[in-house]
Amino acid sequence: MRPFLLLSTRPEDDAAEGEREAIVRLAGLRPDELVQIRVEAAAVPSLDPTQYAGVFLGGGPFNASDTDKSAVQLRAEADIARVLDVVVARDLPFLGLCYGVGALTAHFGGVVDRSVGEDVGVVTSTLTDEGRADPLFDGIPDRFRAFTAHKEGCRVPAAGATVLATGVACRIQAFRLGRNVYATQFHPELDSAGLAARIRIYRDAGYFDPADTEKLVAFAETSTISDEVHLMMTNFVRIARGR
Repeated sequence: MRPFLLLSTRPEDDAAEGEREAIVRLAGLRPDELVQIRVEAAAVPSLDPTQYAGVFLGGGPFNASDTDKSAVQLRAEADIARVLDVVVARDLPFLGLCYGVGALTAHFGGVVDRSVGEDVGVVTSTLTDEGRADPLFDGIPDRFRAFTAHKEGCRVPAAGATVLATGVACRIQAFRLGRNVYATQFHPELDSAGLAARIRIYRDAGYFDPADTEKLVAFAETSTISDEVHLMMTNFVRIARGR
């Protein structure tokens, strides 16, 4: 059985490992069924996305709308773009988590900016008619709560995108390109412990005042999200495996 691929962009080892562990656990994979490539660490080797059952693109510190991109970010974006070109052209199973929204939107002609960012917190999303009919959201209620935190978002989707879930501050919370290419602005791979860990890791990354770190950790540890949101991870694996 083909493994899945995780493209990570997090430079912090604990954040990258936490992301990998969360995807393995919540997607119902064995550790050896997920191959992780740290895109920020080195140039992505020549790879064929068709050799994987599906591709995850994790979140991280990069923003498509950044105006002062480092050489590392520019190289990582170019490497990711080459993978996205194949994924979209071949309609391969793909799930972008937060950063994936910006990467897909910007690369395929939509508009990504900081007018629709959301602070660390819980967002309520509403499925569109298309979302209710999409297998990615099987078992997920029409309105659901998930963790979020992002500096930018999709304001105008790429041509041909189907919006699957909407929000208030950030209207586009999930979309699909083709039949198998997905991206979510919220974090279906995050539970309370995972968000608390990321808050501590990214206390100085500009998402919030560092003085609020422990207050936000307490919020993460006591907040209620929709348990069903994690079904998105197993649903994606099922879609990718064709059953």
